[in-house]
Amino acid sequence: MTADLIRAKALLKDDVTCALVGGGRAVTSTQRGVKPLLAWLGGDYRGFAAADKVVGRAAAFLYVLLGVSSLYAAVLSEPALAVLRAHHIPVEYDTLAARIVDRTGTGLCPMESAVMGEDDPRRARNKIEQTCARLAAKNNNV
Repeated sequence: MTADLIRAKALLKDDVTCALVGGGRAVTSTQRGVKPLLAWLGGDYRGFAAADKVVGRAAAFLYVLLGVSSLYAAVLSEPALAVLRAHHIPVEYDTLAARIVDRTGTGLCPMESAVMGEDDPRRARNKIEQTCARLAAKNNNV
């Protein structure tokens, strides 16, 4: 484990859900899900180490697009592991799960459903963004 990955992992406490560390900088978020990753896509994080509490296939694609050099996940899904391995991103995890469930615990996470069967990170990003928009619109109508 590199010094940046150790530092990123150490930042995952209290309400910090994910962190990027590299080049003497650290960026953290308290947002859940893929929102912080989508927001970070506009920045320059190539070569940074990442740590996240939960990484499913959707998040794995976003970490690929961010260009991270390594990743730690407290919980990692098997489909996410396959994406990271396919893109040669070393990953460490505490728990390997068959899948990531939705926040109610009753079904598959909608982000995972959105990218099921997708192999291209850019197309996956589009599907993730569309799903986020659809869910936001649905929640605003409640």
